[in-house]
Amino acid sequence: MQNLQVLPEVSFGEAIKTCFSKYVAFTGRARRSEYWYFMLFYFIIYLIAAIIDAVISVSNGEPSLVFKVIVWLVFLLPTLAVLFRRLHDIGKSGWWWLLAFIPIVGTIILIVWECQDSSVEENQYGPSPKYVSDAQANI
Repeated sequence: MQNLQVLPEVSFGEAIKTCFSKYVAFTGRARRSEYWYFMLFYFIIYLIAAIIDAVISVSNGEPSLVFKVIVWLVFLLPTLAVLFRRLHDIGKSGWWWLLAFIPIVGTIILIVWECQDSSVEENQYGPSPKYVSDAQANI
């Protein structure tokens, strides 16, 4: 068995840059750090949009969803793409994301999978983004 090295974790900024540069890249693999940092970024931006919509709603007296809808549309494809790549990283088809439509149970299964560590070996979706052999690391 070959010795493996663990690559450094993807930073918050790198995760955002990677996910937007792979806006509709549904192939390949994504590490946990890439996925969860991007989801955190999405949550923060969506929260800011919700606050802006709430302020607009209070000042106008009518409900506003404009900013939340814009954020949702901008993030829809990169969020799905990084979820596909995250599922690929643990050896699952990206189409397992459809479990999200099963109330409670489907969401719990997806969260458990999203929290799993990367598969050490190369799988049908590509080489591991986390683990490299000593031979590859020295190249």
